[in-house]
Amino acid sequence: MDEQGLSTEISRLEERIEELAGTIEGCRKYILFSKIAMAAGAAWWLAFLTGFVWFDPAWMIGSLAAIIGGIVVLGSNDRTMQEAQAEMAEAEAERAELIGSIDLQLVETEAPPLSTIVPWRPRRLH
Repeated sequence: MDEQGLSTEISRLEERIEELAGTIEGCRKYILFSKIAMAAGAAWWLAFLTGFVWFDPAWMIGSLAAIIGGIVVLGSNDRTMQEAQAEMAEAEAERAELIGSIDLQLVETEAPPLSTIVPWRPRRLH
């Protein structure tokens, strides 16, 4: 593969890695939301069982829905996040392999003499 093709492929892999990073971040947010929903549902049941709140069918159904929905969302997003992390690791390894296959050349330049470097000095206000 020529250098232009390698550069295009590396760019494509970097875009895919960024896309997967966004997916992983989104999954983390949904996982956090699902844990909060499960905790809220469980807190209502605890409050009901200890007598802090009176029985209300709507609240009971809502809390059960929060617990069950939280479990479903947690499981789904956890699996999606694991798959995205695995795919991201593969893409990063492929990108590293492509970068390693490029014949890089060291370009040597002379450093300017120290006498030409002018240090920065703050200006005085009169």
